[in-house]
Amino acid sequence: MNRWITGRTPYPALASAAAILSLIACRGDMEAEQRLRDRHPAQAAESRVSRPREESREEPGGRRVRERAGTPEEVRRREQMVASQLQARDIADPVVLAVMGRVPRHLYVPEPMRGFAYENSPLPIGEGQTISQPYIVAYMTQALELEPGDRVLEIGTGSGYQAAVLAEIVQEVYTIEIVPELAQTAGALLSRLGYENIHVRTGDGYFGWPQEAPFDAIIVTAAPGHVPQALVDQLDEGAALVLPVGEGYQELVRIRMGSAGEQQVERLLPVQFVPMTGVARRAPDDDSPK
Repeated sequence: MNRWITGRTPYPALASAAAILSLIACRGDMEAEQRLRDRHPAQAAESRVSRPREESREEPGGRRVRERAGTPEEVRRREQMVASQLQARDIADPVVLAVMGRVPRHLYVPEPMRGFAYENSPLPIGEGQTISQPYIVAYMTQALELEPGDRVLEIGTGSGYQAAVLAEIVQEVYTIEIVPELAQTAGALLSRLGYENIHVRTGDGYFGWPQEAPFDAIIVTAAPGHVPQALVDQLDEGAALVLPVGEGYQELVRIRMGSAGEQQVERLLPVQFVPMTGVARRAPDDDSPK
């Protein structure tokens, strides 16, 4: 089990030292469901209650504002999540905070888990995977330093929650998921919820999405042992790539592309994510598609 900050791991996130807080996202560990049920039987029972139909409207200017508040209890939990898990830590970007308070995480988890949707914990989403905990979604989104007109590439769609958060901020989101069932489910959900600016593709994200490059930001939610050169090559000038890197010991890294092609590398946090699958499992110098 990881001793630092955990990402898309088979284990729930652990608390970190006070200086860098606790975190991170995770995808895997179906035992989390039973542990949560054992700790919170009342919430488990509530999660089986039918939810009201969500509504959406258009604000002036044509940008869709999604108001899928859910039950009053879900609204309260989402507000509490933002206050206690994000604002109380180091999430200070007002746009990120507003979006985290608006995107309904409960819609991106299986119905039996919706009573736990606003806890600071990963949750099972099927196919042996989990949705990232809210803090890491906010942290990585903030680290990208996004602008409204940006085009963003996400590697690892999962249930679509991170893509939805990004899509509330930027112009276009391109997201790749290697598990076909997850890509199909997430794509259908995002389409049903009206996200016309999210493009979902099934495939190995190691090589990015060159047909749509360059990107203003790239986010990766599984850890390769090295930084994929194809992703760096798809960064636009001034763009940022945020990803976990390493085998065994891992760090969350931000790489920013300079105007002359130079790269500024920042090591943000020690983390523990599941390894990136597919081509990334091969040697760093074996970068040709098979």
